[in-house]
Amino acid sequence: MTAVVASAAAPRADHVFIVSFDGGKPAVIAQSEMPVLKSMATEGAHTWEAQTIMPCITLPSHTSMLTGVTPLKHHIIWNDWKPELGLVKVPTIFSIAKEHGFTTAMFVGKVKFRHLDLPGTVDTFVFPLPNLPADAKAAEKSKVEAKPVAEAFAAALAQGLKPNLCFIHFSDTDTAGHKYGWGSPEQIKAFANCDAALKTVMDAINKAGIADSSVVILTADHGGHDKTHGLAIPDDLIIPWIAWGKGVKKQTSLTAPIGTCDTAATALWLLGIPVPADWDGKPVTSAFAE
Repeated sequence: MTAVVASAAAPRADHVFIVSFDGGKPAVIAQSEMPVLKSMATEGAHTWEAQTIMPCITLPSHTSMLTGVTPLKHHIIWNDWKPELGLVKVPTIFSIAKEHGFTTAMFVGKVKFRHLDLPGTVDTFVFPLPNLPADAKAAEKSKVEAKPVAEAFAAALAQGLKPNLCFIHFSDTDTAGHKYGWGSPEQIKAFANCDAALKTVMDAINKAGIADSSVVILTADHGGHDKTHGLAIPDDLIIPWIAWGKGVKKQTSLTAPIGTCDTAATALWLLGIPVPADWDGKPVTSAFAE
């Protein structure tokens, strides 16, 4: 059994949604037409100076975001879907949430997230691509855009899904960054497309009647420079971190350091679940009213 730092508490929110903008560099977000994200940042608690882990690449970074520990502990250092390497060997926020009786879901834009889908821990796992390519290399890198991911999420909520813990991933911005460059007109358009997908997500949450009992965390796995990322430089390491919803302090700029591992810890804390003592992440309690 993993040691915990506190006993179980009453949930502070009934639903926690983590939305990740892949390659979401704050400096490019600032240049982009993203009225939904920027409105949520203004209304809630935010920082544009949170920091991800090294190596700051998609799968290791998201694994830290969803396990609360750095790669030194979770050991996922590759960045494609590689079934032969198996699944993550440490608990995820989904496995811990299931142990406490909560429902879980993932809606993702890259197939590599299957490395985090531990058996029996994610009630609903959606990668909206009907068939993986037959070519192994193409299958490893398979991805879909934000629009179908958001539409799949909205359709699931319309059919009655109301997960207590849900992760949503938008890939467009990373794809555009690698093809055209971080801050390119094409990537700025991709950020706008992802904001439209975020609107679809928020509309679905509102239509499901759970907005008042939900917290939404908006963040990213890494930034980028030129047409790449992965270096220990601010362009690649600095990410946004935004909390919006039930109990969130209004119009608050967060000044304490926040790391991507803190996202996992905050999600458990919001659900009243004890945070493992050996986690690197800690709840961002400064974003919430007492």
